[in-house]
Formats: sequence, structure tokens, C-alpha cells
Amino acid sequence: MKRHNVRTLALIICTIVYLLFGAAIFDALESQLETTQSTKLQQRKRELMTKYNLTEDNFDELEWVLLQLEPHKAGLQWKFAGSFYFAITVITTIGYGHAAPSTDGGKVFCMFYAVLGIPLTLVMFQSLGERINTFVRYLLYRIKKLLRMHKTEVSMANMVSIGFLSCVSILGIGAAAFSHYEDWSFFQAYYYCFITLTTIGFGDYVALQKDQALQNNPKYVAFSFFYILIGLTVIGAFLNLVVLRFMTLNTEDERQDAECQALLSQNMQGHKTCARVNSATSGLEGSVRRGLFCVYPEMLHFQSMCTCLCYKGQEKVPYCIPMIFPRDWSSSNVAVEQEEDLSGHVPNPCTNMHMCSCSVQHRSMISGTPTVSYHHTVNRVLLKRRRSI
Repeated sequence: MKRHNVRTLALIICTIVYLLFGAAIFDALESQLETTQSTKLQQRKRELMTKYNLTEDNFDELEWVLLQLEPHKAGLQWKFAGSFYFAITVITTIGYGHAAPSTDGGKVFCMFYAVLGIPLTLVMFQSLGERINTFVRYLLYRIKKLLRMHKTEVSMANMVSIGFLSCVSILGIGAAAFSHYEDWSFFQAYYYCFITLTTIGFGDYVALQKDQALQNNPKYVAFSFFYILIGLTVIGAFLNLVVLRFMTLNTEDERQDAECQALLSQNMQGHKTCARVNSATSGLEGSVRRGLFCVYPEMLHFQSMCTCLCYKGQEKVPYCIPMIFPRDWSSSNVAVEQEEDLSGHVPNPCTNMHMCSCSVQHRSMISGTPTVSYHHTVNRVLLKRRRSI
């Protein structure tokens, strides 16, 4: 099974297990309180019905009216300031639920508005996150250079640390501000900021719903709008740095698999070329064939490789598989080293897959490491045969 398929399956299993774990924890923490509150509310309902001589239908109607009045306690929600607040919660997918369109036209427009606005907002936050990360990386590089540090390059650990501190700071600033304006505790305000900036948006805590703040406190309204947008940008930059990096692993695996497939096809072509060389060089008959079938499995499974293979250039190899085999098997030194097998220096390489086909002192275990060594010993007699071919 391919690596990206294995990773996808592992992620699915981990997500299911994580969901089960979360359900068990929330059940243990919340279910008992929910039962207690439900019992108390039912008892209070019966007391009110008895006290005011209300029937079940009268109480249900009163309850419906109270629910409808709840959004209006905060003032008018659909003037420009309130509509702008609602638009922010739509395109950022926060969706508090404190206000919702009542007319059919408003509901239809909300759907079309979200279809275009949500992708636009996601792309905008991702682009801003990339720019912020680039700017922070440049600042860290300049600071390290001014401090004359030995290593001036900015590592991924540096960027993740800065991003995490930025997220904690933006949450703390918002918690301090909202706890002051909304008369919440610091913990409640911090919880509100986290639920908002992660776009969860439960709606149990909603800012700008007190004392008709949307109409009477424009400075607080402006601060809330800017805080949500700037906070989402900071969180987006951090997620762009961490989450998207892991999302590209599947793409990398697919690219490597494509390179391996191309390498396999190239190896088959090389085998045909070596077969022609084999027919022309009777002295090496069987030896080259053994070399092709013994060397390739060893490298494909990252077990061992010979340093005697002919490599193109001295560059560092980012991945082992694509650069292991020479581009032209007829020009490689595999056949050169197979002649040593004919001389009796080394036993048949096919008897042991882990044994190298060349001399023991030239063998090197790579085990997936990108650094390779180069062997330039050439058998002059065999090279003459090749030139004649």
C-alpha cells in the first residue's frame, strides 16, 4: 500500500478515535449537570403555571414570545452596523446564531453571499498568512544577523514558536478587552475569543449584545470588528504554517511514487540494453543478468547498495530512489564489478540479497540516507569490449 494511502487511513482512524474520546469526556463532564438543570427547570415551570394559572398551551406561547424577543434585547440587529456584524459571521463561518434572516429574500441572498464570500475569505486569510510568515521570517533573520548569531537561518521551530506566542497573545488581548466591556470573567472572555477565532461560534457568548452597543458604542463596535478580522488573520497564519505543511505530505508521497514508477520503467529499458550487451559479451553471460536482478531489489527496499555504481554528478540526492540507478545501464559499472564475480573473488550475489556484488570493502549501507559514495574503478578490458560494442 502506498504511503499516502496509509497516512490517509491512519488519519481516518485517529479522527474516529478522537471523536469517541471527546464524546466520552463530554458525557462525563456535562451529562449530570444537564440532567440536574432539566429537572429544576421543569419544576420551576410547574410552579409558574400554578402561580399564574397558565395552561400548557399558554406557557408554550409565552415561551415562544420570549425566545423571539431575545435578539431584540440587544437593539436593532439589521441596521448597517448589525448587518456588517452578521456579514462577518457568515463569510468567516463563525455563525453565532444570534441573528438570522427572516425573509425569504434574505435567506436566498445569504446562501449566494456565503457561496462566494467563504472561498474569497479563505483565500484572503491564507494569502495574508503567507505574507505575515514571510515578514516574520525576514525579521527573525535580521535579528539573528544583528546579534551575530552563529546560525542565522530561521528554522521551522522558530516560526512555530513565534506563531504560537502570537496566537496566545491575541487571545489574551481580546479576553482583557471583552471582559471589561461585557462584564465577563477573564476565563469567559478568553473562551469567547477562542471559540470566535477558531470559527466554532457556539453563540453562548456573543459580543455587542449588551446595552444596545451596536447603536450606542461605535468605538467598541469598531474594535470588535477589527479584532475578529486581525485575530483570524493571525490564527490563519499559524495554521498556514503548521497544518498546510502536513497537508503537503501526501503530495510529496505521490511525487515520489511517480518517480519510482518512472524509475522502474527506466530499469526495464536498461535491462533490455544490458541483454544486448550480454549477447555480445559472452564472457559476462549470466553475470550481468545476476547483477541486474540482485542489485535492483536491494535498492528498492533500501537495504544496501554498492558504491561501485556509476552516478551522474556529485550533487546531494534529496531522495534515494530516483537517483540510485544510472540513466543508462549499458554505461554503468555494474558489469565491471560482475567480472570480479567471474574471477572468484566474491560468491554469487544472488545467494544472499544483502551481500554486495562487488568487493566487501566497497560496500556501504545507505538505509534511506541521501548521501551516496562514488566508486570510479574501471576494468579497462571490459571497457574495451564496451567500446567495441
